[in-house]
Amino acid sequence: MNRRHFLNLLTSAGLAPQMARSSTHESADIYKLSKFGNTRLLHFTDCHAQLLPIYYREPQINLGIGNRKNQPPHLTGIELLNFFGLQKHSRHAHAFSSVDFVKLAQEYGKMGGFAHLDTLIQQLRNESGENNSLLLDGGDSWQGSATALWTQGQDMVQACNLLGVDVMTGHWEFTYGKQQLLNNLQQFKGDFVAQNIRLSDEAQFNQDIETEQIFPAYVIKTLNNAKVAIIGQAFPYTPIANPRRFVTDWQFGIQETQLQQLVNKIQQQKQADVIVLLSHNGLSVDLKLAARITGLDIILGGHTHDALPQPLIINNSSGKTWVTNAGSHGKFLAVLDLDIRQQRLHAIRYQLLPVFANLLPASKPMQTLIDTIQQPFLKQLRMPLTTTTELLYRRDTFMGSFDRLLLQSLLEVNQAEIAFSAGFRWGASVLPAQTLYFEDLMHHTAISYPNTYTTSLSGMQIKAILEDVADNLFNPDPYYRQGGDMVRAAGFSYNCHAEANYGQRIHNLRLNSGKLMQAQTMYTVAGWAQVNTIATGQPIWETVTDFLSLTKNL
Repeated sequence: MNRRHFLNLLTSAGLAPQMARSSTHESADIYKLSKFGNTRLLHFTDCHAQLLPIYYREPQINLGIGNRKNQPPHLTGIELLNFFGLQKHSRHAHAFSSVDFVKLAQEYGKMGGFAHLDTLIQQLRNESGENNSLLLDGGDSWQGSATALWTQGQDMVQACNLLGVDVMTGHWEFTYGKQQLLNNLQQFKGDFVAQNIRLSDEAQFNQDIETEQIFPAYVIKTLNNAKVAIIGQAFPYTPIANPRRFVTDWQFGIQETQLQQLVNKIQQQKQADVIVLLSHNGLSVDLKLAARITGLDIILGGHTHDALPQPLIINNSSGKTWVTNAGSHGKFLAVLDLDIRQQRLHAIRYQLLPVFANLLPASKPMQTLIDTIQQPFLKQLRMPLTTTTELLYRRDTFMGSFDRLLLQSLLEVNQAEIAFSAGFRWGASVLPAQTLYFEDLMHHTAISYPNTYTTSLSGMQIKAILEDVADNLFNPDPYYRQGGDMVRAAGFSYNCHAEANYGQRIHNLRLNSGKLMQAQTMYTVAGWAQVNTIATGQPIWETVTDFLSLTKNL
């Protein structure tokens, strides 16, 4: 699909493409929106507990396969800018791409931050009028920082309450364990919805419980001009991608049949004028789901951290579904202005607004809360570790420079031949020639299972690990993709043929010495964030701190 076809499709579908071409002379005027429709939805996702403004580099490589190859969201850099009509070196180009990232970061400053996001949200809600907007959170909000980990997500519950989140779903929220999640939800003032989480059959039998639904599947919100149904879709693969011990007795999955039945029920009973799926599936799963589920008007997606300047419109047997994804780390706020008349949706205007901290004043109540949250931990958070010599970033299909720091630390401290690190997509970027603080390190490592390990694996086992992760990332069927990027590896190199069949993607495994890896030879392997077993080594942040204490800089 070329850009002209894309824009024609938006127009013919009743969606007004409002992504303005930006210039280097932009001001806060980018947040002044013209009047459209009569109901407003605001959506953010995957903020990963980033309360303060950050730098976050979008991917330079976001490899797609099949019919998504060279299509959004797998367009990056200049190709992305050209497709969406974004001017090079502009604020929007900096927000949406990795092109000249360091230079433009220094020019346009940090993005996000809950105090600045709060200012924008309150402005947009005031414009739409009282009781005429909803703020929706796609999940991965309560994890990703030191304070979130140390407070078990309670700092973010406070921040989200003050922000005014009306409805949310989740993923990393579950990694604090069931009891802590339930404790946090008791304090959360909004609605937590998830149609795809149910009590396992065995647990239902053992506990003699009649209902299998863990959380409300959906909520109906009555606004001035419309009734909006928000269906929750939590991350379907939580017990696979994260330790199952955190969610024992709960079963997840996409639950497509149940979702269709739920949509049918809402339609047949005329409970709502518009039906929205608040999803943490990941974009590729959402696109397939949109083609198969009838009756959904909008899918507000998350998990894969894709920042889409415009929605993707998917045809199905009952009409069209608008599929969006609002980026990550608090960098963006999606604004969906809906024209709802005679109990049906007539048109949508979608805008994904970059949150520039130097264009939006900090909300005083939110900044006060953030300061209060951080104050007990400031000494540890601001502990300097080293000075950077290059841009440290996380996001890319195969490797990020911050990942290389984690891997090198594992190799050196654990005296291993090979190291693995999970392909997480969260973690703020650090510019060159800057002080790397302990807080920055925690932005990449703050999980509830951070312990390191050292083990022995054969060459055959190492190849099997790579094949398994590659299939999760490049399986032709989106329902078998679990998000995340390719596992990071050090001590050896390999070739990956993304579009090959399972078991045939990984080739030419060579140690750094140049020797081919041998199938039956055993290698010392270090890693962290084990899912299926409980590691007993020190937390990864201690390993990195130990490594950096032995070297002057990066």
